[in-house]
Amino acid sequence: MGIGLTEEHQALADSVRGFAGRAADHAALAGQGLLGLHLPEEVGGQGYGLLELCVALEALGERRVTGAYLPTVVVSAALAWAGAGGHGEGRDLLQVLADGSSTATVVLPTRPAITPPVTTPRTGPPSVTPPTSVPAITSPSITPSNGAPAAVSPTRPGAGPVAGSAVLALGSAAADLFLVPVGGGTWAVLDRAGVVAEPVDGVDLDRELCSVTVRAAPTDRTVDDPIPSAPTTNDPTTNDRTTGRPMPASRMAAGLVLDGVPVREIAAVLLGADGCGVAAWAVTTAAEHAKVREQFGRPIGQFQGVKHRVAAALVALEQARAAVWDAARAMDDLRTVTVAPAMNVAARSDTDRDDASRGDTDAHGEARSDAAHHGEARSDANLDDTAGNDTSQDDAGRGGDGVHGLCDEVRLAVGVAAVLGPDAAVRCTADTIQVLGGIGYTFEHDAHRYYRRALSGRMLVGDPGPWAEEVAGLAVSGTRRRMEPDLPEEAAPVGDAIRAQARSLRAASPAERRDRLAREGWIMPYLPRPWGRDATPLEQVIIHQEFRDLGRPNLGIAAWAVPSIVRYGSREQQDRFLPGTFAGEIVWCQLFSEPGAGSDLAGLSTKAARVEGGWALTGQKIWTSLAQHAHWGICLARTSPDKSKHDGITYFLVDMSSPGITVRPLKEINGAEVFNEVFLDDVFVPDDLVVGDVDAGWRVARDTLSHERVALGDSWGPGSQHTDMAELITRLPPLRQSQREQAGRLWAEGQAISALGLRVTLAKLSAAARDPRARHDRDRAGASRRASAGDPWTASSVRKLLGMRHAQAVSEFCWSLAPADRHWSRMILTTRAFTIGGGTTEVQLNIIAERALGLPRDP
Repeated sequence: MGIGLTEEHQALADSVRGFAGRAADHAALAGQGLLGLHLPEEVGGQGYGLLELCVALEALGERRVTGAYLPTVVVSAALAWAGAGGHGEGRDLLQVLADGSSTATVVLPTRPAITPPVTTPRTGPPSVTPPTSVPAITSPSITPSNGAPAAVSPTRPGAGPVAGSAVLALGSAAADLFLVPVGGGTWAVLDRAGVVAEPVDGVDLDRELCSVTVRAAPTDRTVDDPIPSAPTTNDPTTNDRTTGRPMPASRMAAGLVLDGVPVREIAAVLLGADGCGVAAWAVTTAAEHAKVREQFGRPIGQFQGVKHRVAAALVALEQARAAVWDAARAMDDLRTVTVAPAMNVAARSDTDRDDASRGDTDAHGEARSDAAHHGEARSDANLDDTAGNDTSQDDAGRGGDGVHGLCDEVRLAVGVAAVLGPDAAVRCTADTIQVLGGIGYTFEHDAHRYYRRALSGRMLVGDPGPWAEEVAGLAVSGTRRRMEPDLPEEAAPVGDAIRAQARSLRAASPAERRDRLAREGWIMPYLPRPWGRDATPLEQVIIHQEFRDLGRPNLGIAAWAVPSIVRYGSREQQDRFLPGTFAGEIVWCQLFSEPGAGSDLAGLSTKAARVEGGWALTGQKIWTSLAQHAHWGICLARTSPDKSKHDGITYFLVDMSSPGITVRPLKEINGAEVFNEVFLDDVFVPDDLVVGDVDAGWRVARDTLSHERVALGDSWGPGSQHTDMAELITRLPPLRQSQREQAGRLWAEGQAISALGLRVTLAKLSAAARDPRARHDRDRAGASRRASAGDPWTASSVRKLLGMRHAQAVSEFCWSLAPADRHWSRMILTTRAFTIGGGTTEVQLNIIAERALGLPRDP
């Protein structure tokens, strides 16, 4: 699944992908309306947002489309953000950029415009400290491709390039417009006469870069100012490229000033979308090659090393897609609330700046204090650390009340995309070269061009380290990204009805509430009645939102067994076991794993011999959680040894108090005794406790395992999430820079996993809206469906893989910060089990490779 989730987005991606395969020069892209996807209709655009532009950019990235498209849409998006669609010269510029008659180049800062916000916990010292001065918006000085050294002049603190300084830019030296930072979060749009531009050789052979030297500092005209009248010049180098007429001299020496425009952030999101397309091409290319390339008598895709490399690349791609998608929708959501006005820095008061940049943050934030969101938790002493810097930069860099028109939540989303997106493209393309082998290292294959494109994209987005520091600072200061779906208007009656039920339950006594939650089907509402509420995906989302404080019980392992009993069990089994399970009277364990068949579940050796009235089970199970406390167990045993290993297995319900059962607890590395060995010695199980048909237990087990993997993927374990890490940091002394970067990367990973979960939810909502019967028939999904983020097998494996590794990484990092902390000393040991239980990391990679990418199964 690409960045876009809806049918419309997927249709757009398919259309762009197909068109780009036939013709993709600048004029052709303009003719298809792709240069104006994100622009208002009144300037010739399509009226959509950055998300739709990202969908198109991902498709173009797969084709590695060259030319001026990317820098042009970055500049037009910046102009649109500044309100240029209203009137004046800004409107004219948007029109010529949308119709393709003009192109643009943009100078991209290589460092953040601000430092991570200084945070002061409620007690104790500040936990994240910035450098002693606010870094300027800077770009690297470069040497033009003609070999002549560029003229470089020093810049004042907090400023962008000034007249005479040469900086690197994305786009052609022959572009019509140049967007350059001029300090304090302010940008200027200059024409070709306002700069000296020279081509620059880059690692990407197909992407144009140039050096830009500003001739003169721009004036303070804004995008809605009319073009000033002035004498013209007959110098042919300054003629208007569109009309052929001379340009006004004053226009050439002065540029439009854009204030409060998040150019760096817009570029990071759009370059991230391009990178996702590059990575998608790489993953597909590697997978297709691994299917057909043979070594040692079989496809290399059967070798686990190759299979896991390609699957891991897909996981990185899906994580990057989720991050870019979330950042784009966050910026679009903010744009629907407030548009940063095109104002001059000097003419704008602090109050105006705060009001304009803050926007309607309630529309985007979770439940958090205004102080945390607006930066009021920081002390004056912390702010004094930035004393002595440029005033405008200081104003722009405080962060808590909005930077460049972005609230903190949106900045957090963009930072996560900047940390994860570019790295994913580089990783996926590098892995593809490795899978291709020698041919991938030559000009005979396009792999090197995609790798070059990925490297170039990461360079243009900027060093991920400062981005990660910014993410860490925002997270520790209390900023949180809302990860819940916005429900359609037609959901209102459903929501009202569910809220009324929640109010009724909230008013009940604890005992009555527990009884009603079980009896009315609220514990697992997606199950059919009477065990659930036959809830649609939309209803499930609303129930999840409205029942948070009602203490719905966690069924533990029963949550994996119950759906299988509902789907395959007899009515007598359902009536016997389900009410007591929902009421908390029956505790379950899972008797699946064996000492000789861990992840190879179908390789089990426990035997079930036919006896009068039932079966006698003999064998050994291991890693059985809570077996010493369980009343009943779900058990797999081999009933037909002469059949294939998947066909001769039966699914039993076993009374854990039966004669012949011995439970021996195992002490784990953290000192707990959750796992157990279970010995079965001629344990009698009557015929009426067989779930499904005899010898057809593998199908039932797959249903159980799919719920197990979803449950594990949704819960990363207690006290091992990125939010727990942020809470710990608030109680510690200041972190070193390397630690801040690591914290930011871990937060980015955790937030992207949450975004993946939201994408799965939205995909299910969309599928249910198109076909209400889809939620009742998981088995009819085809290959393309299995490869999507909404499939329960593939999606749960991707999320479990990411979630379990993430939990381990968070625990290791937090323990390194506080090795004397008893909680983290325990968690660093506890999380070792996360990549083993519920299917090892290697098993998850096999599932992803085989089900999502179609790689051949192991022989």
